[in-house]
Amino acid sequence: MNDFDFLHGSWDVANRRLTAPLTGGDTWEEFPGHSVIRPLFGGAGNIDEIAFPTLDRRGVTLRLFDREEQQWSIFWSDSRTGRLDPPVTGSFTGDRGDFHGEDTYGGRPIRVHFTWYRLGPDTARWEQEFSADEGRNWELNWTMDLTRTGAAFDGLGA
Repeated sequence: MNDFDFLHGSWDVANRRLTAPLTGGDTWEEFPGHSVIRPLFGGAGNIDEIAFPTLDRRGVTLRLFDREEQQWSIFWSDSRTGRLDPPVTGSFTGDRGDFHGEDTYGGRPIRVHFTWYRLGPDTARWEQEFSADEGRNWELNWTMDLTRTGAAFDGLGA
C-alpha cells in the first residue's frame, strides 16, 4: 500500500503531449509543470496538485489504495472542466505501475492506460496511452518526466 511513497514531495515536471490524440497526428507540445504530492491515510493514499503555468491550468490527482482488492485507483480532475474523471486501477510490479480504465475522448468510448516508473529517489516518469479499439492498439499521448525539487509547498500560486 506504500507504492506511491516515492512521489511524496515537490517536483518539476517536463510535459510532452500529443496535440490531437487518436487522429493519426504526430505533433507534440511541451510545457512545464510543478507538482506537490502529499500522503494520505499513512501511505494508503495521496493527493497531487499540479500547476501548468504556461497553460493557465491546474489539476489534482487522488490516488487511493483499496486494501481488500489490493490495488490502486487513480482519479484526475482538471481546472478546465471541474469534473472528476473515471478512475484507472492497477498495481505495481517492482518499479513499474500499470493502471487501466475506461473513459471517453471526443465523445467516443476509449480505454486508458497509465504507466508509472520509479527511476530513483529524485526522478520518476508517467505515461498515458489511449486505445479507441478496445485495447488492440495503443497510442502514447502524454509523458511527464518528474525531477524532485526539495522545495516546500508554496500553494502553487493559489
